[in-house]
Amino acid sequence: MTGRLEETTFSAPLADYLSKPPAKGLRLYWLGQAGFVIDIDGRRLVIDPYLSDTLAEKYRGTERPHERMMPPPVSADEIAFVDLVLCTHAHTDHMDPGTLKPLLEKNPSAGLLAPRAMRQQAIDRSCVAESRIVLTNAGETVSPLPELTILPTASAHEAMEIDAAGDCRFLGYVIAADAVRLWHSGDCIPFPGLERDVLAHRPDITLLPVNGRRPELSQNGVAGNFSLHEAIGVTRRIGARDMVAHHYGLFAFNTEEPETIDAAIASTADLRIHRAQTGLSLSWRAE
Repeated sequence: MTGRLEETTFSAPLADYLSKPPAKGLRLYWLGQAGFVIDIDGRRLVIDPYLSDTLAEKYRGTERPHERMMPPPVSADEIAFVDLVLCTHAHTDHMDPGTLKPLLEKNPSAGLLAPRAMRQQAIDRSCVAESRIVLTNAGETVSPLPELTILPTASAHEAMEIDAAGDCRFLGYVIAADAVRLWHSGDCIPFPGLERDVLAHRPDITLLPVNGRRPELSQNGVAGNFSLHEAIGVTRRIGARDMVAHHYGLFAFNTEEPETIDAAIASTADLRIHRAQTGLSLSWRAE
C-alpha cells in the first residue's frame, strides 16, 4: 500500500492533543531535537524525548552551555496514553533522566526500549523496574505491542561502537505496522552496509537528523550526524518517498538553519521532505 505524509498545523497546545488516546493510522508530533510522539495504529510511542534542561544544568558556564533555542512544546507529565518509550542511545538529549522519569511515572504501564549495550544507563535514568525495560540490538526483531514490530538497525555516531558483548551502542528503529513503516535512524552518519540493512525493511518514511558534522566539534567530543544532503541521499537510495528532517534548532552550536532545509524542500521534486516543526503534525494518508 502506498501513501504520503500530510502536514497539518494546529493552534491548541500540544498537551491538549496528547491528553487524549491515540487514534488509528499514523500521526507524528515533533518534541524538538530527535524526539517525536508517534501515534500508530492506536498505540502511542515516544522516541528520544528531551523535554528538560538537564544539559543546560550540566554545561552551565562552559563554552557550550546547551541553552535551549526553543522551549519544550510539552512537559513530560503532559503526555498520556503512552505504550512504549524508545531510546536510540544514551546521549542525554536522547536518554534524558529529566524526561524519562516523569514520563514513565505518568504512564506506569509503558515499557522502555533501549540498546542492550546501554542497559545500566536505561535503568539508572528511567528509575523503573527492570521488568519494564526491553533491551535489543541491531538485527533483532522486537514485538512489544500487538500488531506492531520494531526492527533495530545499527547506527554510527560518528563511529560504529560495539561493546564487549557485540552489542551496538547506537541504534535506529524501523517501526512497522500493517499500513506503513517508518525508520528513525537515531544519531547516525553514512557507513558501509547501512542502506542495505535498512532497505531490507522497506520503510515508507525516514526520520533523519540533518545537523551534519563539524571538525571543531568532533575534536571536542561532540559527535555529528547526516548532513541534509546525506539524509536526502540515503532516503532516496532506500526507496522511501517521505523524509522528516530533524535534530536542528535546539542548541546553537550544533544545528542546521531552517531556511536551508526549506530551500532543499523547494528544490527537490522526487522526494517529499518535511521540516519537523512544533505546531505541526504529520499524518499518513493511504493512496
